[in-house]
Amino acid sequence: QVRLEESGGGSVQAGGSLRLSCVASGYTNNEMCLGWFRRAPGQERKGVAVTQIRGGGTYYADSVKGRFTISQDDAGDAVYLEMNNLKPEDTAMYYCVHRPWVCYPVSWSLSSDYNAWGQGTLVTVSS
Repeated sequence: QVRLEESGGGSVQAGGSLRLSCVASGYTNNEMCLGWFRRAPGQERKGVAVTQIRGGGTYYADSVKGRFTISQDDAGDAVYLEMNNLKPEDTAMYYCVHRPWVCYPVSWSLSSDYNAWGQGTLVTVSS
């Protein structure tokens, strides 16, 4: 069973930066898609960014393009989300997600596409 452990959330002022980390364990298939979703208060979960482990596609929500960067470690079991120029509307619980095999360009932002979720880490951006 895949386990995802997030860290790095916190509180910052608008314009600040945070870096989220997610470490995956328990997987049996090295081919996988890892990334991040978020849920703002009163809203549905939305895809933020995902990346194909060990090469392939990387996808971002339009709302974070140019501000957020997703990356992975050399071992292929961790992903990071560098968040710059944070805005109050980025306030949300951020969840690490996993799906086996590939990140699909058409459906990457659908929560139903992922079979494992982390517990979440809270990001709060004040104005």
